[in-house]
Amino acid sequence: MTKTVTGCMIIIGNEILSGRTQDLNLAHLAKELNELGVRMVEARVIPDIEETIIATVNECRAKFDYVFTTGGIGPTHDDITADCIALAFDVPLEMPPEVVAIVSRREAPPEVMESRLRMARIPVGATLIDNPSGGPPGFQMENVFVMAGVPLVMQEMVSTLDGDRIKGTAPVRSRSIGAYLGESQVAVRLREIQEEHPDVDLGSYPFYRKDGYGTNLVMRGTDEDELEVMCEKVRQMIIDFGVEPLSE
Repeated sequence: MTKTVTGCMIIIGNEILSGRTQDLNLAHLAKELNELGVRMVEARVIPDIEETIIATVNECRAKFDYVFTTGGIGPTHDDITADCIALAFDVPLEMPPEVVAIVSRREAPPEVMESRLRMARIPVGATLIDNPSGGPPGFQMENVFVMAGVPLVMQEMVSTLDGDRIKGTAPVRSRSIGAYLGESQVAVRLREIQEEHPDVDLGSYPFYRKDGYGTNLVMRGTDEDELEVMCEKVRQMIIDFGVEPLSE
């Protein structure tokens, strides 16, 4: 079996935990990583606290193949992600001339520029992550990718990541079939089908609609042929229950 290449996302920000800001980055990153052959297997939301960020980054970079952080690389005092990454890797911060040039492109009073230049601080040894939106870049330290929290900017940064920087395997594909059947009705047969195809994930998710309740059956795997075989078994199971399968 091909080893699963794993990814973890660390969402940094008090505003996320308070509910004031809703995270929009996780779903986008998970989909993009899948196309690069990386399986998002865990996501954590943590506050802007130095010890927490350092500990979480160090734990996750040892546990997962790739780690992606969002948030905390802006110009204000509570944007401490760059500082924490530097501490996690035990390296100092520097201000590469090319990053300073990007940050300084727009004129501003000295006190404003001083704040902006916080975004030019990069841990020594980091590789820059391009920012096609025109703002400061993100950066990569070994298997940790540090990106902006603003969804539009984060998505622009993610668009620059490719197979040269991220070594994945085959992307995961999925099939879905719905039916007006309760989960308890199909549980035994689903377990049997899952045991027949251990390399494909088979999940059941209940739904409630005006015309009744039922279950969506979702199959996920990297082998298209095996997905089709499982999909046909699930479809036949639904028919055997005397119910018409629903296309998703």
